Amino acid sequence: MLCLIAVAVVATSLAFASPSVEDQIKARQSAYTFMGWNMNRIRAQVIDGDVEFNAGQVQAAANAIAAIANSGMSAMFGPDTTTGTGWKPTRLRPEFFEDMARTGEIAGNFIREANALAEAAESGDRDAIARQFRATADSCGACHRPFRASE
Repeated sequence: MLCLIAVAVVATSLAFASPSVEDQIKARQSAYTFMGWNMNRIRAQVIDGDVEFNAGQVQAAANAIAAIANSGMSAMFGPDTTTGTGWKPTRLRPEFFEDMARTGEIAGNFIREANALAEAAESGDRDAIARQFRATADSCGACHRPFRASE
């Protein structure tokens, strides 16, 4: 019986350790859609002024962005995921894998900027949040421009 449990645990671990290409793409698309939704919440309140500023909502959105940034998303970027479909066709370009040091630098910068956005949001200072929002958005674009295909 103990042996069967051990086999089940190992099999389950292996299944979770190696998500399919489709699941990797779906996970990425889901996380980045949620991140984009939260970026738009902040933009509407501190950049565009379309929505009245609510420090609690902005902080919650910034915390969600930082959580995604720190979640280990790199595990969802297998080399076979430049083609395929998750919820929709992937837009990841093969160039993502050509210079992993550069890719890692861009990802590390995004994580730092997302964490700084959460810190700025915690202060409640709308101007500081706006400045850091722009820096965070720029760090997103630093990955989108070279590594994401147009729709």
